[in-house]
Amino acid sequence: MKKILQPAFDFLLFSNIFMALCAVAQGLVTFYLIGSPPVYPVLALLFTSTLGLYNFCILIIRPKHPEQSPYQRVRWFFARHRLMISITIVALLSLIPLFFLLSRNSEFLLIFLSALSFGYGLPLFTSGKRKSGLRHIPGLKPLLITLVWTLSCVLLPVLEAHYQHLDGISTRDTIILIAKRFMFIAALTVPFDIRDLFQDQIAGLKTIPVAFGEKKAYLFCQVLLAGYIVLLFLFRNNGFNADFWALTLTALLTGWLIFKSTRARDEYYYFFYLDGVLILQYVALLIFKAISYGI
Repeated sequence: MKKILQPAFDFLLFSNIFMALCAVAQGLVTFYLIGSPPVYPVLALLFTSTLGLYNFCILIIRPKHPEQSPYQRVRWFFARHRLMISITIVALLSLIPLFFLLSRNSEFLLIFLSALSFGYGLPLFTSGKRKSGLRHIPGLKPLLITLVWTLSCVLLPVLEAHYQHLDGISTRDTIILIAKRFMFIAALTVPFDIRDLFQDQIAGLKTIPVAFGEKKAYLFCQVLLAGYIVLLFLFRNNGFNADFWALTLTALLTGWLIFKSTRARDEYYYFFYLDGVLILQYVALLIFKAISYGI
């Protein structure tokens, strides 16, 4: 059974399909919290854009000898190079019809996010013989990742729900929603930077662990999650309702997973357990909602 399931599991994780499902789950979390039914073109766009852009970034930073990479995902990905190129092309091309199904404000937001996303990986600048992208600007790598995820999974659903008159969320609560998701995503990005600490130092990337050290980076994650929980309480003045407890428990679990993460952990820990909390948030909301209604 393991011989059958392991290749399927590797394909799910290392092809970035799981990451794309995480983006869909975060979009569903937003629709749930603002009291709107899901807008399916938004969910489809979150899936295809995440899948296409993550694969695109891996493809354009291909190492000279990917089969010798210390990362299992890189070895797996480039061992199936043609398949990954095909999946990436299909995903990116599917964005074209989805783009025109959205409102004008959402289209402007997507153009901005696309520029940030492609600029993240593309070698836009040349310094001597070295080419670099936006992620090489000191401190910009984690900020770009967090900003793109937050605006994609929060602001985009809010804009579409508002355009279709499906939501009833105030400007204040929209700002709180964006701020708390930003904190949560930011906390999740730091363990990956800790894992890549030595590689980032060699590449000259100024991440939080590179700038402040590993211990302070772990502490920074916990501070972000604490701020996230405070904003949960303030969101819509709901206080200690079912949504608060569902998301607080997932935040506490996230804090524990981050605390237990080390560079010695294998890639499954990072790409399944840590990233998986993005899906777990939505599952927890549904479970606590069912419990609150006595189902």
